[in-house]
Amino acid sequence: MTDTARTRLLDAILPHVPFDGWSDISFQAASRDIEMSIDAARTLCPRGAIDLAVAYHRRGDAAMVAAMDASDMSEMRFRDKVATALRLRVQAMDDREAVRRASSLFALPQNAAEGAKLVWETADHIWTTLGDTSKDVNWYTKRATLSGVWASTVLYWLGDDSPNAADTMAFIDRRIDNVMQIEKAKASLKKNPITKPFMSLKDSILAGVKAPDKSKFANLPGNWNRPT
Repeated sequence: MTDTARTRLLDAILPHVPFDGWSDISFQAASRDIEMSIDAARTLCPRGAIDLAVAYHRRGDAAMVAAMDASDMSEMRFRDKVATALRLRVQAMDDREAVRRASSLFALPQNAAEGAKLVWETADHIWTTLGDTSKDVNWYTKRATLSGVWASTVLYWLGDDSPNAADTMAFIDRRIDNVMQIEKAKASLKKNPITKPFMSLKDSILAGVKAPDKSKFANLPGNWNRPT
C-alpha cells in the first residue's frame, strides 16, 4: 500500500514540476490533487519533493533494467551492450522538464551527494544486469567511468532537439569509444617495458581493494534491490 501511495504521489507531482520544480509547493499541490493529507504525504516522503525526485530517477533505472532483461544482447560486443543499456536509460527519461529540474536540484551543494549516489546507482545497475563479476578495484573503476559517461549523456540529452534523440545516441557511441581508447592505452602501458614496472606497482598497491559485499547492506534503508 505504501509503494502504491508513493507512486500516486510521484505521478501527481510531475505535472507541477515544470512550473514549480521539485519544491514544497509542488509537493503540497500533488498531495491535494490525490486528496492525501500533507501529514500522510510527509510520512511517505519525509524530505518532501526531493524524495519523489529520487523515486523518479529510480523509476527510470527500473525501466532500463526491465528493458535490458527483455533485450537479446547475446550476440553483441560488450561495448555495444553497455551502449545499448545507456540508450535504454535515455529512452526511460519520459519527461525532459522533470529531468532538467531534477538535475538542477541535485546540483545544489546540499543535494550533490544524493545526486552523485543516483548516478552511481545507474552505472551499478547497468554493470550488474550485464553480469559483471569483478571483485577487485575494477568493480569501482568500471562504475566510476560509466558514471561519468552517464552524467555527461544526461547533460547532452537535455539540450538535444534531434528526432528520437538521435544526436544523444551518437554521443553515447563516441563516449564509449573514448573509454575503450583509455582501456587500450592502459593495456599498452602494461606491455611497454618502460612503463610495465610502474603499472605492476600500481596493481600491487590496489590488490587489497575489494568490491563491497552487498549482502551485508541489502536490508539497510535507501537501497534499491533488483527484483529476481
